[in-house]
Amino acid sequence: MNSIKKPLKALLYIPVIMVAAFLGVATTTVEDGKYFEISKNIEIFTNLYKEINTFYVDDVDPSRLMRTGIDAMLESLDPYTNYISESEIEGFRMIVRGRYSGIGATIDRKKGEVFPFISESYENFPAQKVGIKTGDVLLSIDGKTTKDKTTDDISNILRGAPETNVALELRRPNGENYKVNVTRQEVKVPNVPYYGMVNNDIGYLTLTTFTEQAGKNVADALKALKTEHPNMKGVIFDLRNNGGGLLNEAVNVSNVFVPKGEMIVNTRGKVKDRDQDFPTMNAPVDLNIPLIVLINSGSASASEIVAGVIQDLDRGVLVGQKSYGKGLVQNTRDVGFNSRVKLTIAKYYIPSGRCIQAVSYKDGMPIEIPDSLKAVFRTKNNRPVLDGGGIFPDVKVIDDTNEKLVKVLMKQNLIFDFATNYVSTHSNIIAAKEFSLSDTDYQSFVNSLSDKDYSYKTDSEKALNALIKKAKEENYYNALQADITSMQQQIQTDKANDLTKYKKSIKDLLEREVVSRYYYEKGRIEVGLKNDDEVKEAINLINDPARYKELLSGN
Repeated sequence: MNSIKKPLKALLYIPVIMVAAFLGVATTTVEDGKYFEISKNIEIFTNLYKEINTFYVDDVDPSRLMRTGIDAMLESLDPYTNYISESEIEGFRMIVRGRYSGIGATIDRKKGEVFPFISESYENFPAQKVGIKTGDVLLSIDGKTTKDKTTDDISNILRGAPETNVALELRRPNGENYKVNVTRQEVKVPNVPYYGMVNNDIGYLTLTTFTEQAGKNVADALKALKTEHPNMKGVIFDLRNNGGGLLNEAVNVSNVFVPKGEMIVNTRGKVKDRDQDFPTMNAPVDLNIPLIVLINSGSASASEIVAGVIQDLDRGVLVGQKSYGKGLVQNTRDVGFNSRVKLTIAKYYIPSGRCIQAVSYKDGMPIEIPDSLKAVFRTKNNRPVLDGGGIFPDVKVIDDTNEKLVKVLMKQNLIFDFATNYVSTHSNIIAAKEFSLSDTDYQSFVNSLSDKDYSYKTDSEKALNALIKKAKEENYYNALQADITSMQQQIQTDKANDLTKYKKSIKDLLEREVVSRYYYEKGRIEVGLKNDDEVKEAINLINDPARYKELLSGN
């Protein structure tokens, strides 16, 4: 290639023109030296891009080359600042709106496998209606193989305009291949997939994401519970594993439980003129009913705003584990050609004045905030709360699903595979609320692991390995060898017993996965409630008004 293609050549001048315009507008607010650096580096970049395009030995894909550069640049900032290309816009809209046009199924790929599989099929949407089941392997789309394609690429192909058709070839877990034609339609994933009663007088509702209408849907669910159960004496609001979403919906959800005109959150960033306050705008649904909010390490961003507001205003009691700790606000900006950049623009602060961001970022790397630098703030009732590091629950409950063994079983799809095999031999099961696996079923799961590699290193093993390394460096290993060997043997013995030690948690996850194949998301939630330690603690709290009030009193 001896010359730059004309369209590309023209594009190379655009960044310089944009910088010139930028410099002309803003020279009064930033040092001239900084603008020179911006201009200089963009010119270097465009010259470099031109030289690669002209002289590199192989033909260059301009889009791929530029995407690599963009991703590397944004990676140096923080994990939440991302470029969204035109092909990814539909997926981004799904995250924001909770709806998209497609077949109503999610896909994944197991480690070492060349074909993807259906990881979830949504109830009453096209994939489920034509008989596609969770666990089926996706072989081809419109006659083109899915072998070795990325899950993102496949998802983009499966999405499309409503009422358009796509031909799929799949394989059942028993090895049987089949073909179906699926008509795409708008798929709307509910952000409040379930609400109901956990006993005769305590309600429960879960919010999975802060997409559009989250506040309205939470309000409607609570109103329905109050109407159907006028003697309800408390409600459990589940925000576990809710990764957040829209900031305004965090305000709307908070408004369900707190008065109109209450300041919920304010954002502060580099551009002071864009700092904003977000008060509640509507009448609440209920200001007085005892409220328990469930959180865990998967509760992030908007979830933490709501949980933090409930805690700061002493409106309810938080139960579970420490939340994720994301106190950053993102906004999207149009960068042309139907693509956008999602970038961090501010930090948010909740009613007590604290920001719960767990880490700062330098050159794209997280820097933990030490406890010594965390400030103490006060709730409405003068209870002490800390900034940085997430939201700490008022009542902590140990979560066994964070144990190494449980995480490995989930990550390697061993729980998923057991459910797939279970379904192949059970055409139906009893109602979700009544379903449970027997000890024989659990032993079958344990037996199924006999030929699987689910090895993992415990924190104790890592610490012991570090000790061994240091002992060898300092010539103490021979003196400690007998003790070290004994500890290694004890750790291996304890690990061998982990399937028994964590049987309750693993069995609960197995039941959720099995039931979801018959009763989908609603069934998964219903069967999980009966063995849920956080829910049990919440019930106990609501049934003990004196303790509930004491936790909120600040005394």
